[in-house]
Amino acid sequence: MRRQAAAPPELPGYKYIDHLGSGGFADVYRYEQRLPRRQVAVKVLLADDLTGDTRAQFVGEANLMAQLSAHPYIVTIFHADVSADGRPYFVMEYCPGPSLATRLKREPLGVAEALRTGIRIAGAVATAHSAGILHRDIKPANVLTNSYGWPALTDFGISSNLEGEVPELTMTVMPGQAPGATTGGSTAVGMSVPWSPPELFEDDPRADPRSDVYSLAATVHTLLAGRSPFEIPGRSNGALDLIGRIERGAITPIGRPDVPTSFVEVLRKGMAPKPADRYQSAVEFARALQRVELELGYAATGIEVPNLAEPQPDDRGEPDEPDAADATRARTVQSVAAQPPAAPTGGLADVTRARAPISISPQPAPSPVDDRTVVSRPSAPAATAPAPSPGVAVSTEVDESTVLRPRQDELTAGAPAAAGPKRSRAGLVVGLVAGGIVAIVVAVSVVFASVSPPTPQPETTTAAKPEDAVVEASVPSAVVAPGAISADGTSATFAVSHEGAEDGDRYRWTRADGIGGTQSSDGPQIVVEGLTPGQAVCIDVAVQRGGRTSEAQRGCTQ
Repeated sequence: MRRQAAAPPELPGYKYIDHLGSGGFADVYRYEQRLPRRQVAVKVLLADDLTGDTRAQFVGEANLMAQLSAHPYIVTIFHADVSADGRPYFVMEYCPGPSLATRLKREPLGVAEALRTGIRIAGAVATAHSAGILHRDIKPANVLTNSYGWPALTDFGISSNLEGEVPELTMTVMPGQAPGATTGGSTAVGMSVPWSPPELFEDDPRADPRSDVYSLAATVHTLLAGRSPFEIPGRSNGALDLIGRIERGAITPIGRPDVPTSFVEVLRKGMAPKPADRYQSAVEFARALQRVELELGYAATGIEVPNLAEPQPDDRGEPDEPDAADATRARTVQSVAAQPPAAPTGGLADVTRARAPISISPQPAPSPVDDRTVVSRPSAPAATAPAPSPGVAVSTEVDESTVLRPRQDELTAGAPAAAGPKRSRAGLVVGLVAGGIVAIVVAVSVVFASVSPPTPQPETTTAAKPEDAVVEASVPSAVVAPGAISADGTSATFAVSHEGAEDGDRYRWTRADGIGGTQSSDGPQIVVEGLTPGQAVCIDVAVQRGGRTSEAQRGCTQ
């Protein structure tokens, strides 16, 4: 039974319009911002059993999304605060279009649109990964449609860092207990089974960027098939059925003659049961989709990723040679002011956001064939699920909500310690069902297609406004000392530190020239190797604390 939404808070500078949706731990409302005037979505944490920790985690999600808001295909966040009645909230972009899950209820997407959408969301996912963030819950319901008809990735509520640590903002729901009720402070691992990779069903689930690649490929498959990749029409499609098929890699065929074999093979590789057999990054997956576009005669969709490096002149003061024609170029994602419109006849009074990414490059267009990346993984025959026994009720509905599975230490709490082999995945799943612990939280996906009747405004309260949420959620920035070049000139050492260091804090760093990708260090020194004697180098360093990351600070060699 869906719970009733709480009364919307009175927010200074905003006028309440209506209720948009509710999840296990928050409600989402539509407000009109008075200055600048625009419609916005406001996500408000439930007031029941709020603790300082919960508020800090909630604002942590807001800070995390703010790091990624410059991306054209990630929902923009504008503001975070605590209401007068003590409820943390953040204000974000209002996406009036339906989510991809809602669109699929009408009909699957065409091949061209599915390719374009997959590449755009892959750029958003790659941007999150470059910031040290795993999304962990990529699915059609978490991709909205903004005012320009573009896809917009949202709901980073169960995200985590690249080491796959336990995500924040999760909760365990016991049988008969309503979402949002007290759970004794237990924490769970979030997942949406139909789009989750098999490694998340292990006794000790560990996610990495390839886990998000799997969910991304599964989402694109769903856009084409109109159903999740392991759902079999007319068969039982409960969580246990899907988990078994996911672990076997038994993908249900798309069944569309207009989908080329090359597209199917790209998705099959993206959903390989073993992470080592998948594309190793979201950019690699996007480039594979680009090759399918070129094969079909479409213009290649741009991969929007952060600007990791600026052109570096060589010793003669001349620009470096351009990369290969088919290389993925790192391009700045910009917010561009809209041009003055021609005299409209009844157009919009104002535009919420005009942020089309501008990419200007002197490089030649990519060649249709990428000789360096070959997708030739043979198709594995899909396993056929056994037919249900006569007289047994068959479930054909797939639960698209985010499922939160209790951690291993909770399942074994209170049990006598015993030495023995690691518990199998099957034992875990059966234990979950037999114990009656099924954790389900409806992901707050901010689906704006349906609008509930307005909820009455609450009375104005004069309760004290707690500011501890913002303080607790902040992560101090790193202090990066100038780098010292080694005697042979092949490495540089940077001393790093930060105020208020806590156990588990780490430093995530990248070279400013983009070489080597994102790396991590426990400090207090970061060593950059592989330099050419006489070469100067700069690094960008951020402090990673759980699922939160500070702003990056740059340090260069002297």
